[in-house]
Order: sequence, then structure tokens, then C-alpha cells
Amino acid sequence: MIKRRIFEEEHDMFRESVRKWIAAEVTPNAESWREAKQVSKEAWLSAGKNGYLAMYADEEYGGMGLDDFRFDMILNEEIGKAESSFFVPLHNRIVGPYLHRYGTDDQKKRYMPGVVSGETILAIGMTEPSSGSDLAGIKTRAEKQGDHWILNGSKTYISNGQIAGLYLIAAKTDPENPRAIGLFWVEEGMEGFAKGQNLKKMGLQAQDTSELFFDNVKVPAANLVGTGSDGFKIMMTNLAEERLIGADGYLARAERAFDITMEFIKERRAFGKPIGTFQNSRFAMADVRTKLDVGWAYLDHCAMAHMEGECTAEMAAQAKLFTSEIEGEIIDTCLQLHGGAGYMEEYEISRLYVDARISRIYAGTSEIMREIIGRGLGLDDRNRN
Repeated sequence: MIKRRIFEEEHDMFRESVRKWIAAEVTPNAESWREAKQVSKEAWLSAGKNGYLAMYADEEYGGMGLDDFRFDMILNEEIGKAESSFFVPLHNRIVGPYLHRYGTDDQKKRYMPGVVSGETILAIGMTEPSSGSDLAGIKTRAEKQGDHWILNGSKTYISNGQIAGLYLIAAKTDPENPRAIGLFWVEEGMEGFAKGQNLKKMGLQAQDTSELFFDNVKVPAANLVGTGSDGFKIMMTNLAEERLIGADGYLARAERAFDITMEFIKERRAFGKPIGTFQNSRFAMADVRTKLDVGWAYLDHCAMAHMEGECTAEMAAQAKLFTSEIEGEIIDTCLQLHGGAGYMEEYEISRLYVDARISRIYAGTSEIMREIIGRGLGLDDRNRN
């Protein structure tokens, strides 16, 4: 594996502590979570107790005031190798920053302590039955009435949908302006707010995914993030980080596939010798190692640029596109090298294979990533006749 030069001694020490926690708290319970179709709340509380949730939160809320993206990369990588359905990165780096960066002092005082401790698990509601990557096409509405907003609509494919206690919901606030979107903190138990069933999925079996329904939900004005019309802009500023943390997880799972396949092809024998000694195996694994090292190098470049405020939307889209595509390619290659065993659920490569398929879809499909990159090249026909 390529030497990753973005980490310092304190990061290496942190990685070791995370690995010990995973060995004690995640790996022994992963199978039971998959059977339950949900990670236990005890696991979230354990993550909070160990200081792994919202590390950037101010000390007054129980956090460490440590806003170093690299620590979340490490946490993401190590969890992803053990149980990719444990969506701590969603909590920490996809939803949490909306509270940390854009939340009011009142919102932080009310919500951040629970976010840090693991008592309040976060989710975000953007996707709807009729709109996915097109945020301008959402139909959920919020209407201002005095000191509150009335929320109506629905969301689907919401990760952490069953287990979350606090949801950031995107809704249209002006029927005449498709880009006027408000972001609202909706609490579990608010009247008119209902969770649908835990949706059945092809992969990520321990990750709960739900529909959400809003029937005249009365949301206090104090739960609004931003002005009520700038939600689209706020979401765009956070999407680059979301795509980088996604790319980090994709590579981690592909790295895990490489590791377990190396073990398998050294031990499994055919025609009197280990199958790893066949030229086809050597060539396949050489390609895998090369793709992984190129992926890590570019991701780390983007991560440092992000920490310096220089990671563009196009850079993040390239990272997300490349890593999600090679994750699928790598794991497919590794499953092939397992032969018939790779198709059996008892082998980890089988789970990695089905879990990887969603990577090219969520956080923006590969097609949307190509559109962003292409427009960044000046290949944009929106203003042409």
C-alpha cells in the first residue's frame, strides 16, 4: 500500500485506539446487527463515550473542539472495513456540520450534547420518491405561520431513518422559486411526523433505511437553519465534504477486499499450487493494487485541499466518481478470484460485493458526478440555443 503522508503521529495513535474499540464493540456485534437490520443504540452510545462522535463540537457541548477532517477519515476507514453499515460518517460529517457550522447558539445548546454522546442520532432528508439527485425537484413544502412552519411532504431512502432522533429536512419555502429551500430540524415525536417501515435493501443490511412522512408538522421557527430560502446554497457547500468522506469509505472497503483476497489466493490451491501463483491472479491483483494506490493518492490530495479551503466541487466529484467506480471493479475482481466461494454469504467478499453497489448511486450518482466535472471543463450547454 502507498505510504499516506497526510497523517501525523497523533493520527496514527488515534487509528490504533479506533481499531481496539472496533475489535471490542463492532466486530463481535456486526452479525447480530445485520440480522436486526439496525445497529444497536448501545453501539452509538459507546462511540460517543469514546469521543468518536462530532469531535469538532465545542467543549461546552461535550466535544473536543477538534475540527480535523483526518480524524474522521481514520474513523470512517476503520469502521468501513469492519461494518460499512454503521453510519457514523453520516452522523459526523454529513449531517453534524449543518449544526456545527450553521446552527444557532440555541440549536447547539439543545441538540449538540446529545449528538456528541450518541443519545441523539442524526439523519438528513433530501431524497423524495420523485426526486433523487435533483434537489430543485423536491416537493416537500414548508409554510411560515407566525412563530412556526407547517411542514408537509415525504422523504425516502433515508439512512438512519429508523434509529435517528433528529432529522435535517429540506423543503420548498417559495412555490415561485424552485431554489428557495429551507432546512429544518425535525425531532422524533413531533406531531404529524411519522417514520415508515425499515426498507429492505440489497446490501448494507445493518443500516436502517426509511421513508419519512410529514402531515402538517408544526416546526418551531427556532429550528430553521439559515434564512429559509438559502438551504440550496448551504447544502452545496457541504456536499464536497460528503463526497470526500464517501470516497474515503469506498476505498477502505476496496482495500479490505484486497486484503482478504490476498489471504485467500495464498491459501487456496488448484492444480497442486496456490491460485495466487497463477499469472492471471498476479495480473489481476497488480491492477487492483495500482487502482487503490492511485485512489488513495488523489483522495489524500483532496482531503488536504479541503482542510485548506481549496477543494472545489469538481475535485470532490472526481474523487467520488473514481473511487466509487473502482470500488465496484476491485471487489468484482476479488470475488472472481474467490471462485464459487465468493458467491457464498459466509465469505466476507460476498457482503462487500453487494454493499459496494450503492456507492455509485448515493451522495450523487456517477452520472451526476460526470455532469459536474464536465461543466467544470466549460462543456455546459444550459445557456445555448
